[in-house]
Amino acid sequence: MLDKTTQDWKSLAAGLAIEGRAFINGQYQDSLSGETRETTNPGNGQKLADVANCSVEDADRAVEVARATFESGVWASMSPADRKMVLVRWAELIEDHADEIALLECLDVGKPIADTTGVDVPAAVRTIRWSGEAIDKVYDQISPAPADCLALIQRLPLGVVAAIVPWNFPLSTTAWKLAPSLATGNSVILKPASNTPLSALRIAGLASEAGLPDGVLQVLPGPGGSLGRHLALHEDIDGLTFTGSTEVGKRLMQYSGESNLKRTFLELGGKSPNIVFADANLEKAAMFAAIAVFYNGGQTCTAGTRLIVEESIREQFVEMVVAQSKNWMPGDPLDPATAMGPMIDTAQLDTVAGYVDIGLKEGATVVAGGCQVMKDTGGSYYEPTILNGVSNGMRVAQEEIFGPVMSVIGFKDAAEAVAIANDSIYGLAGAVWSNNINTAHRVAAAVRVGTMGINNYFGGDMTVPFGGFKQSGNGRDKSMHAFDDYTELKTTWIEFDT
Repeated sequence: MLDKTTQDWKSLAAGLAIEGRAFINGQYQDSLSGETRETTNPGNGQKLADVANCSVEDADRAVEVARATFESGVWASMSPADRKMVLVRWAELIEDHADEIALLECLDVGKPIADTTGVDVPAAVRTIRWSGEAIDKVYDQISPAPADCLALIQRLPLGVVAAIVPWNFPLSTTAWKLAPSLATGNSVILKPASNTPLSALRIAGLASEAGLPDGVLQVLPGPGGSLGRHLALHEDIDGLTFTGSTEVGKRLMQYSGESNLKRTFLELGGKSPNIVFADANLEKAAMFAAIAVFYNGGQTCTAGTRLIVEESIREQFVEMVVAQSKNWMPGDPLDPATAMGPMIDTAQLDTVAGYVDIGLKEGATVVAGGCQVMKDTGGSYYEPTILNGVSNGMRVAQEEIFGPVMSVIGFKDAAEAVAIANDSIYGLAGAVWSNNINTAHRVAAAVRVGTMGINNYFGGDMTVPFGGFKQSGNGRDKSMHAFDDYTELKTTWIEFDT
């Protein structure tokens, strides 16, 4: 995949057949209204495809199909070993179509092709294969009941699950939701982000080809405001999983309370602290400080956008990070050498630029970037940007920008570093850099986040859970812990005749 040139990828893109219809009951089909929505390439602003614009009527039809399929037991009652084989085969088919799916993700999201081929597609394959392989290793339990009783504890599927995924990592996040929910026997209705539905629609067809029974998985592209709200309020949906903004997540939780108290799991925003002590490996820390913010154009909920640096090395370290930022200048997503692509659209570009202006007005200084670039391409490109002289009370330090903007904050000692890190409504991720094992562990333990790196950033794989504290959400993606979100525990108490 990575041996292809920019021209090779452009040639493949020119011949790419894009499926834009909804996927319901094992078939691609138009929305009931026939309405479509145009999806565009963030890299050049050009049209990619017309995609079905599903409505609440489409959602009701999908829920009806999913419910009937679940009640039939064709998937829910299938043995875990057989479900495993379907999921493993699905992962193999995605792997077989890796170039096509990576290209769809690149064009639809603006991600560099090096990332979609090297990270996103392999991660989705790994997630689905791992979850499939794990499901027939999950045992039910027998409790330590009295001798004249037998108490069985079973883990059963929730039923019908709605999954709403974001635009920044549509393929990998979709896999995080679908793999455990399908592995545990649920029927699923997936609503991809309205502007990035293409990879989800493609892999749904591959799931059917792998042997997933018709009606187990439906994919409904459409507007979040109406379609997402309807799914969250639907009385015949048993569970809801969502990755996106904290603002929307709060509304979805409210909708659960207003309807049937469906189990609702949320992975939301972040303003993650990246803490660097003077005794750290500064070269490595500087390289990862840039990765932590500029990877995926900063459109990452775990981005380490608050760089919290010990005052004695602050100016020296900022210079090192500025030098690293030059490696992240945006470029053509179809160029394998590109490290950072565009913002998802002009609205997000304007948001990022607006926050940089806010930072300047609050007293911060731009020491790198701060401008839109590549305007002639028609894409929404913004430079990697570093704001120095930031205090933690500033809006640029408290609010999620979702762009390549780093805020540098100084600290004097470990206690102040922890206090700054925890002074946030969010608690998703973070890191600490120090060669003192006591400092590193004490700080890592004290920072209230779901994932904390020591001398690394973006660490972790499928074997560990992912999720946040505070207003970064609840529930967990990845690992065996994800199965908890998609299952119910049932006790059967048996008393023997004596």
